[in-house]
Amino acid sequence: MINIYEVAETNKMVEKENLDVRTITLGISLLDCIDSDIKVLNDKIYNKITSYARDLVKVGEDISTEFGIPIVNKRISVTPIALIGGAACKSTDDFVSIALTLDKAAKAVGVNFIGGYSALVAKGMTPAEEMLIRSIPDALASTDRIMSSVNLGSTKTGINMDAVRLMGDVIKETAEKTKEKDSLGCTKLVVLCNAPDDNPFMAGAFHGVTEADAIINVGVSGPGVVKYALEQVRGESFEVLCETIKKTAFKVTRVGQIVAKEASKRLGIPFGIVDLSLAPTPAVGDSVADILCEMGLEHAGAPGTTAALALLNDQVKKGGVMASSYVGGLSGAFIPVSEDQGMIDAVNAGALTIEKLEAMTCVCSVGLDMIAIPGDTPNTTISGIIADELAIGMINQKTTAVRVIPVIGKGVGDNVEFGGLLGHAPIMPVNGFDCSDFVNRGGRIPAPIHSFKN
Repeated sequence: MINIYEVAETNKMVEKENLDVRTITLGISLLDCIDSDIKVLNDKIYNKITSYARDLVKVGEDISTEFGIPIVNKRISVTPIALIGGAACKSTDDFVSIALTLDKAAKAVGVNFIGGYSALVAKGMTPAEEMLIRSIPDALASTDRIMSSVNLGSTKTGINMDAVRLMGDVIKETAEKTKEKDSLGCTKLVVLCNAPDDNPFMAGAFHGVTEADAIINVGVSGPGVVKYALEQVRGESFEVLCETIKKTAFKVTRVGQIVAKEASKRLGIPFGIVDLSLAPTPAVGDSVADILCEMGLEHAGAPGTTAALALLNDQVKKGGVMASSYVGGLSGAFIPVSEDQGMIDAVNAGALTIEKLEAMTCVCSVGLDMIAIPGDTPNTTISGIIADELAIGMINQKTTAVRVIPVIGKGVGDNVEFGGLLGHAPIMPVNGFDCSDFVNRGGRIPAPIHSFKN
């Protein structure tokens, strides 16, 4: 039973500590929409999405009002479109037509974003998958609510370096095609290693082929709640620190569990997972970097940062797992630069570099996220950054990702404004030494020795 003290405590978390349910994400399988006729395919996709998701936004708003818990985003994820469009698409323009259909459906039902303009090419690319990847710049330039992801590697298969090299070109082309909006298209494009099937968070969300026809996943976030809890135990031992984070994560995840169950019941769609990720926003007091500072660091990036983040991530997961029957996705802590005012402050203070962020990704939820880099960064350098990050994921059997934004026309010292949850960011310097001969070798980096188990 929930007692009155817990109700009051949750209210305080919402009102003063930025607790929110970051997203209700409705996953929809499009496998039964596959058709060899592109027009028929687009009609089936539109009809299925608008049928399943017609009440999603209203249900989210009703739950938010009744329970007094902010639900910031209502989103949709779909089966990777490279699989769905393979039979019908004969050109990149055909794939772009599907992106336009998804965008139209998202606007019709009122969701913030729709994820799944995706390809899974960890070991190799089919012609359809390569075609989708090459269509990404046009798709993101001509839509408003589409999110795109490409899985380029896994612990079981290694890293597809041909696809890594191609994605360096695609990211740069996406930046060029959206340069009038400070290369905004790249904020909606992420590449991953070990992508999970049940991730409700954008830009990496897609509906996995192992999932049911439709599923409700909830992503809950509360960096401000954790920071406030740690303020009460300043100077205490690591044991007290860990217990405090764990108990707080438990309470936050329970909120997500309640919302997920209620949304599932009202929509008549099965509950999938709760993803407890400390995902920051640009709002003051809603920062993962501020949590690290509360632990005793002058700035994120100071010596001890990776250890502090490892502790935070682990305790968040331990508390979350106790609070819900099904915890999945990318639970832990995100460290996006543009979406976290504390991270931005650390970059501006000179405490945080891309190299230090890369070290931190060994222990965070995902990877190099929402990092603005100079617009003249070579394509092969972007591919090299991707390869480094994917190698961390492959060797350590964890999900890693790269979402970098080469902002055309801007360089180190400039700032870029993306708006909303995407925030703003200083342009960060990139290592200028050449890696093109390495990137251009072609083929695959093989799976690590510890991947060989049955």
